[in-house]
Amino acid sequence: MKTVGFAKPCTIPPTRDMTLECCNILTQPTRLNKKFIQDQSLRKWQGLRDVRNDSTASGRPVKLRRKWMEYQGIRNWEGLLDPLDDNLRGEILRYGDFVDAAYKSFDFNPSSPTYANSRFPKRTLFERSGLRDTGYRVTKHLRATSGIQLPRWMEKAPRWMFTQSSWIGYVAVSQNQAEIARLGRRDVVIAFRGTATCLEWLENLRATLTQLPNTECDKNGSDESGPMVERGFLSLYTSGTPIRPSLQEMVREEIKRLLQTYGDEPLSLTIAGHSLGAALATLAAYDIKTTFNGVPVLVTVISFGGPRVGNRSFRQHLDKQGTKVLRIVNSDDVITKLPGFVIDGDQNDVADKGDLSMASFPSWIQKRMEDTQWVYAEVGRELRLSSKDSPYLNSINVATCHDLKTYLHLVNGFVSSSCPFLVKRQKGFLVTAVDKAGGKTTTRE
Repeated sequence: MKTVGFAKPCTIPPTRDMTLECCNILTQPTRLNKKFIQDQSLRKWQGLRDVRNDSTASGRPVKLRRKWMEYQGIRNWEGLLDPLDDNLRGEILRYGDFVDAAYKSFDFNPSSPTYANSRFPKRTLFERSGLRDTGYRVTKHLRATSGIQLPRWMEKAPRWMFTQSSWIGYVAVSQNQAEIARLGRRDVVIAFRGTATCLEWLENLRATLTQLPNTECDKNGSDESGPMVERGFLSLYTSGTPIRPSLQEMVREEIKRLLQTYGDEPLSLTIAGHSLGAALATLAAYDIKTTFNGVPVLVTVISFGGPRVGNRSFRQHLDKQGTKVLRIVNSDDVITKLPGFVIDGDQNDVADKGDLSMASFPSWIQKRMEDTQWVYAEVGRELRLSSKDSPYLNSINVATCHDLKTYLHLVNGFVSSSCPFLVKRQKGFLVTAVDKAGGKTTTRE
C-alpha cells in the first residue's frame, strides 16, 4: 500500500478536556507541527479512527441481536444513513477492517517467490494482519484468474508482469459464541482486495458491457438487453485454468459447504470489497443468490470505492432477488465514476449531478444509447462522503481519495449531510468550526 497524505491531529489520547465539533472543508486545526504530521507512517493511521469517542469507535462492540437484519439492509438502510447510525457505522468499519486484512495479507513484492499469493495461512491470517479477536475463522483462500490471452513473447518478460492467477481474498465464518450472540446470527464474510497485478489492471480496462451467461434472455435467444456487466470484472470472476478453478467455482463450492453446515441456524452472508474487490463482491452476491435460489439467507454487499458494474437490467435483477448493496462513495474519488456513463431514467437511480436524464430522450434514442454497451446503472443504496469534509487530510489527490484507509476515516467521522465531519478537539488546540446551516464561523480555544 502506498503512503497517503494523512494529517494526524487526533493522536493524543482522549481526556476530559476533549470535545467534539462538526466541521467541513473550512475547518482547519492549527498550532500543529507540520513536519511531525508529514512524517507519520501509514501504519499509524489508526489514530484517524479515534475521531469519535463512542462505543463503536472505541472497540466496545454493540449488541445487534434482534436488529441485525436492519443493519444488513433488509429495509435498504432507511433512516440509518443520514444521519449515520452509530451501530451501522461500527458494522461498516468492521467489514472494512476485513477488507484491509486482505490487503495486508497479499504479497505485493514482485521479487518475492510468493508474489501475488497470501503471505499468511488461514489459521493465523487475522492475527498476523493485525486483526485480532474478531471471533471469526478463515475457512478458504480465494483466487482470481485473468482470462486475457497473452502473446507468446510475453513469456520472456518478468514473471510478475504476466501472473495470471492471484490471491484475491478469503472466506471467514463467525465461530466465537459470544460474537454470534452479539451479532444475533452466524455471519459468513467474503472479503476482496482491490487491483494489484498487471493483468488485473488490464482487465479493468475492458470496460464494455457483456451479457451475463445463463440468463433468461440468453436461454430464450431474446433480442432484449438482459443483465450485462463489465467484461473485465466478469472475466476475473469466471475465468479458470486446467489447474486453477475460477473464483466463481471456489465461491460456490465454499458457500454450498457452509450452507450445508450452518443452514439450520440464523445465517447472514456479507461480501465486502474495495475498488475491484467491490465489483467482484457485487458479482459474487448476484451469483450466489442465483445459484442458491430459495435459500433464506440475507446477502449483503458492503462496497468501498467500487466502480460501476452492470447495466439497468443487472440492477433490476439484483433488486428482484433481494440482494442488498450499500455503496460507500467518496465524491472526490474518480474510480466511482467509472466505467462508462449513467443515464438516469429511474427515480431509484442514484446518479451524479452530471449524469444525463434518460426520461428526457425519446424511447428510440434510449434504446440506441443502451446498445452502445457503455451505459451503466448504479446499484443499491449509497452513502456519499467527501475527502474535502475532513480537516485531517492534508492531500486530496486520486490515490488518497481512493485509498481504503481514506474511506474508513471518512465513515468514522461522518455525521450527516448537514454536519459532514465530527472533530475531536484537545484543549489548547485552536479549531474553527463552520455551521453549514447558518454559515457562521466560530473560533474557540
